[in-house]
Amino acid sequence: MTVRKGARTLKDIPADILQQLNTGQIESVNLMECLAIDQQVLLQQVLKQQQREHYFSEIQQQIEQIKKPTFNSLNATIGKTLFQLSQQYQDHECLTILKNHPADTVRNWSCYSVVENHQLSLAERFQQIYPLAADHHFGVREVAWMAIRPCIIQQLNDSIEILAAWIKDDDANIRRFASEATRPRGVWCHHIDALKQQPELALSILQPLYADPAKYVQDSVGNWLNDASKTQPEFVLKLCEQWQQQSESKATQYIVKKALRTLNKTS
Repeated sequence: MTVRKGARTLKDIPADILQQLNTGQIESVNLMECLAIDQQVLLQQVLKQQQREHYFSEIQQQIEQIKKPTFNSLNATIGKTLFQLSQQYQDHECLTILKNHPADTVRNWSCYSVVENHQLSLAERFQQIYPLAADHHFGVREVAWMAIRPCIIQQLNDSIEILAAWIKDDDANIRRFASEATRPRGVWCHHIDALKQQPELALSILQPLYADPAKYVQDSVGNWLNDASKTQPEFVLKLCEQWQQQSESKATQYIVKKALRTLNKTS
């Protein structure tokens, strides 16, 4: 089977590919395709396929209230409103369809639907987000940690305790999620001020990953420590020195180099 590479610019996306993306027939293969999808068009198509067209106008009203719509704010608004409507209409099948939909953007919405369920405990929310954190699609995995990050900030210690168990998972996607979701600064998301000031709070997540064999995980751990180095450089220097004494592996050396890149620039 030929793997589609995807266009590098919006204008280079073939019309038939864009049409299939906007109707939920295929997954995006790169960030450009993710951003090219018209989420309102896709939503209308998905709801029509599910015979839930009456949801659209209510979700559209919420979308219109977004001052500056972005990829993330649209994901969040659609996903949260879909959860609210599923509760209003006692339509639990809708959420199952979202979570298992072939289109990655629709599964993105599911991430926010899971988190919006305030009847779930923190542990239950993590349990619900787990399959999305392990999703085969890079975009769904990113949205999964962004969706649950506010919960992590609100219940930091309990979240760290849960995620400290995730780093023992055989799936590198899950181990990476535990690291990425708790980055002190992160990307396209709120900072975790407590971890900017006290990065040692997350040692139970970081320490076991010092020589992780997966580059996907290594990149995240290195970026985590680079974040922390901007506010607590001594902590990062000391931890990296400790890890280098523990391990001479290429994985550890790669993580340390990535972790110290900002400090090395300013030294």
